[in-house]
Amino acid sequence: MTAKPTISGHRPAAVGPGRFILVVGPSGAGKDTLLGLARSACVDSAGIVFARRVVTREASSFEDNLQVSHDAFRQALARDEFVLHWEAHGHCYGLPRSTDEDIRAGRTVVANVSRTVVEAMRRVYANVTVISVTAPPEVLAERLAARARSSDGELADRLGRVVAAAADVTITNVGGIEDHARRLVEVIRGV
Repeated sequence: MTAKPTISGHRPAAVGPGRFILVVGPSGAGKDTLLGLARSACVDSAGIVFARRVVTREASSFEDNLQVSHDAFRQALARDEFVLHWEAHGHCYGLPRSTDEDIRAGRTVVANVSRTVVEAMRRVYANVTVISVTAPPEVLAERLAARARSSDGELADRLGRVVAAAADVTITNVGGIEDHARRLVEVIRGV
């Protein structure tokens, strides 16, 4: 199933003044690992918020997601609890409405999102930075095989998914994870 992004609710032309950092990339690139390290590095930064996604699949130890059933997700959607939601690989993903409150308060919000939502987010939010985390295909295949999460679906389908998203920063996540996490934190902090 392809991602179908939806920006929920009535919105002004550009939500701001805060920054929205969108972390995107293929499955197995290490987005959640880098985000976990960045979250730890920014723990004392009150102006930086790491959005907690609502997801209809099992979470891994590397993710800070709220796992819900498909029914609970649909109910939350009916209550307009998400500012953004999308579907990918048979699962539903959403960002909570509090995300907009943080952006309006001038905070930097960091979120792992689908590459398919980037253009919609650029139209809705005043200050969007897209960070693409990637790795060579053989590295992605090895990581996904090692993950062996039953809800991930077919390995070939995940590896074959090609979605273009215009990135402001690209991190090729191979080798020293600490260096890549440091680069992510620099972008988040705007240095």
